Amino acid sequence: MARAGFAELVTRVCTGEVGAIFGLEISRLARSNAEVARLMEFAAITATLLIDADGVYDPADINDRMLLGLKSTMGEVELHVMAQRLQAAKLAAAARGELRTPLPVGYVHDAQGAVVVDPDAEVQAAIRDLFAAFATCGSAYGVVGAFAGRRFPLRAYGGVWAGQLRWGRLSHARVLGVLQNPCYAGAYVHGRYTSTRRVDPDGTVHTGLVERPRSEWPVLIRDHHEGYIGWSEYLANEARLAANRTNTGARPPREGSALCQGIIACGSCGKPMRTNYRSDQRPAYECSGRADRASTPTCRSVAAATVDDAVAGRLLAALNPQEVGLALAAADAVADRYHRLGRAAELAVERARYEAERAERAFHAVEPENRLVARTLETRWEAKLAVLSDAEQALAAAREALPPLPGRAELERLTADLPALWHAPTTSNKDRKRLLRTLIADTTLLAETDRDKVRIGIRWHTGATDEITVARTTHPGTAKRSPSPAVAMVTRLGPTTPTAELAELLNAAGLTTGTGAAFDVKAVQWIRHAYHVPAPNPYADGEISVADAAVRLGCSTSVVYEWIKTGKLAARRGTGKRLCIPWTEQIESECRCRITESGHLNPAARRTPLRKHA
Repeated sequence: MARAGFAELVTRVCTGEVGAIFGLEISRLARSNAEVARLMEFAAITATLLIDADGVYDPADINDRMLLGLKSTMGEVELHVMAQRLQAAKLAAAARGELRTPLPVGYVHDAQGAVVVDPDAEVQAAIRDLFAAFATCGSAYGVVGAFAGRRFPLRAYGGVWAGQLRWGRLSHARVLGVLQNPCYAGAYVHGRYTSTRRVDPDGTVHTGLVERPRSEWPVLIRDHHEGYIGWSEYLANEARLAANRTNTGARPPREGSALCQGIIACGSCGKPMRTNYRSDQRPAYECSGRADRASTPTCRSVAAATVDDAVAGRLLAALNPQEVGLALAAADAVADRYHRLGRAAELAVERARYEAERAERAFHAVEPENRLVARTLETRWEAKLAVLSDAEQALAAAREALPPLPGRAELERLTADLPALWHAPTTSNKDRKRLLRTLIADTTLLAETDRDKVRIGIRWHTGATDEITVARTTHPGTAKRSPSPAVAMVTRLGPTTPTAELAELLNAAGLTTGTGAAFDVKAVQWIRHAYHVPAPNPYADGEISVADAAVRLGCSTSVVYEWIKTGKLAARRGTGKRLCIPWTEQIESECRCRITESGHLNPAARRTPLRKHA
């Protein structure tokens, strides 16, 4: 970022307001050689002199410009060497864990400069309650909700409140800062963040901080001080937070009732299935390929209860005594394998330590005056120490990669109480999902041509797979449909049998509706409407409807209804209360004469012409 004073100086030089620039050392006038060179170019154009304790320089003179450039380069190298030495000393102090840096809230420096837990009991309780809340709910937002209405401490650094303890509302960013800070696990870390620079097309330089991966931290000293949590718990919290980030593809368990939410995929198109909560009682899994117009003919939507009941039943069935015995035997085998892997790494560390100690003894045994031998032994000792360091890092990595296994008694107790725990009303949907995901990696809705069946594939964390075929859950509306024999009778007799008579025939045959009630006219009419069964023709030979009569006479249906109401036109009520009009040539002729003589229907027949308004 440019300094305001230097920018003002350049502006005045360019406008010719400055005749000479005085400085203690002209080469240090700006922060970079590029800025000094740019200033010399402007000064040469405006005939401005540069003066310091060593002499007077004319930027227009090539010799003076070369001298200033050489001095600027030497000054830049000098600054680089000084900064390098300072950074090396800083890194060396950090490697010993002695570099003092601002501590997070909950820690302070004692009189000797050591890192200790804050003696304030209220601060300690707030920090410990935060980690306990995260262990319970498993999300940073859940911790924020748990601290609603409660204050959280903050140690101020800089400003008028420097060093003071402030209390305020706990935010989501602060929760993440505490959970991701290794200091709370008793570790001393230096170089966790690094500075990066980028340049915009217009030449503007931006500087920012980027967090390094743990493997690239320059200094990491575990058990440096007392921690609020252990290192293994810190790693578990870090993995839990990573599993909550949905923008990276993770699908953490939520509070909804759909158990397979986030871990179910469509086996036809390969896309994940979305959970659609039409209501909390009837969630459904829908293939997301439909939204992308990439669905296949076998992509399906299925009620969540159909899949969840089958998967949960298979999970509980897998925890029977026989399966539990096999699982315990497998756990013993895995524990033995873990022990052998860890033992091999421990033996490698033991051998490397012996070789390093042997090289150290050889180095100390040589006479200091014998420098030729001492240098060789020192190099050999350093090589052995490097091998020991690599072996210790390999042992630590092996221990971190192997997750802790529960004890045999704990497994037996868990499997004995699991069915009761699963069905307990106090167990939330989120807890059931967590329990499900401890054993099941994911589920797949496999392709199935029979729309009345669902094939479900289950992949366990052990790598084993299962396949279940279940019948689809019947929709409430489908379950109340009329039986097929009744529909078949209505379809067969409906075109020739009146609706009331058809209802009597259905009742006489002992058939009922989908709800178990007897058939009436409305029930038969609904079957006609649903299955497009036409009703018998209500008109006898020589009869037409009101609409047909209106079309033939060229008038509206209201005229025909008025004639029927006043008795000018004969009609009868047929099936379905429809009006049936006997129609002959004589009746049609009488109706046309009536229209011709009507002043309302035929304006030409009016005796008094309409008055025209002025």
